[in-house]
Amino acid sequence: MHPNALLELATELLHHVLRFDAPADSVVSDFFRHHRLIGSRERHTLAETTYTVLRQRLLLQHLAQSGKGEMERRLALLGWQGNAAFLRAALSPEEVQWLEQVNAVDRSALPERLRHNLPEWLAERLQAELGDEFWPLVEALNQPAGLGLRVNVLKAKREDVQAELQLAGIDAEPTPYSPVGLRLATKPALHKVDVFLRGDIEVQDEGSQLLALLTGAKRGEMVADFCAGAGGKTLALGAAMRNTGRLYAFDVSGQRLAALKPRLARSGLSNVYPVQIAHERDDRIKRLAGKLDRVLVDAPCSGLGTLRRNPGMKWRQTPETVHQASIQQAAILASAARLVKPGGRLVYATCSLLQAENEVIAQAFNAEHAESFRVLPAVEALRRAQVSEPESLASGDCMRLWPHRHGTDGFFAAVWERV
Repeated sequence: MHPNALLELATELLHHVLRFDAPADSVVSDFFRHHRLIGSRERHTLAETTYTVLRQRLLLQHLAQSGKGEMERRLALLGWQGNAAFLRAALSPEEVQWLEQVNAVDRSALPERLRHNLPEWLAERLQAELGDEFWPLVEALNQPAGLGLRVNVLKAKREDVQAELQLAGIDAEPTPYSPVGLRLATKPALHKVDVFLRGDIEVQDEGSQLLALLTGAKRGEMVADFCAGAGGKTLALGAAMRNTGRLYAFDVSGQRLAALKPRLARSGLSNVYPVQIAHERDDRIKRLAGKLDRVLVDAPCSGLGTLRRNPGMKWRQTPETVHQASIQQAAILASAARLVKPGGRLVYATCSLLQAENEVIAQAFNAEHAESFRVLPAVEALRRAQVSEPESLASGDCMRLWPHRHGTDGFFAAVWERV
């Protein structure tokens, strides 16, 4: 593709994404569906340039003010993640000079808001909650995430999968905490690799794997993934159950559950029952009250723990959306708790960084259900699941994962057993 054409596409894509009327990943996907002739290398450049602009939006908008022409084009130039010589061929002499001047700016001397690139309300909360760890977190969030894989233990062993990936030219290292995971520094085309096509691996962040391990699902049990989404944790639970028992995948979105079907077929699992529900009080849920051995509630949340992958999320969330999410989270957790039988386990989790969606929800549940549920320290549950270094993942009785500490997305989890 000609350099001018690729730069024009990057400018057009940023026009769409920066409206913030839909998640950035869905906008990018729709854009590529409408431009099917774009090659894989060009798609990578367009996507990574877009996500870089989202990560550093405040900084790049500040720097772009000194330039001329269309703002989205200037942002594309500043956030460019493709070949620099290729880009230079698309620029005017004035643009080349401007870009060199801007790139020479000492960014470390700029105001804090231009260095952390977070909405002010979010920066204030994270600084208050993290203290000295705020800036290490910011640095981690402004880096793209690697790729996490979960080995399907129903079909394969981690060392065998690692060796097969190596033969395919893909370097993978065992995850430091999850006993069933691999980490990739790059993002290869896995859909072309036999080990993926056979269902021996699934793309899943290590933090998400640890949520499934915390649930502790076993052979022959009745288990529910209460907010299943596209089913990443559902598949991990089913494999842990060795394709026995009964595993319900509940979600209010039929579209998300439909995305589970091809993954389910590839996994080899036959113990999964996807169920679309209207809300957390659906009659199909009430029929299972007091019958389930394990219930995992990965509740809808702000998603701010996934900013390495979804940097546009920080510009779409507000204090009000976080408050509304916390109300919904408490309601969902209370409904899910009714399904757990005596001696059963309940796990509440989010991919949020904020205490309002995490510790505050867990503490309120403790206060309201002290007679029926006892806290199971996360470190104990992790140790039972043969997770490495469980103490390093614990925060009090809960599990807290941080991008800057653990190299995972940001996750929270609290665990209870029914009395």
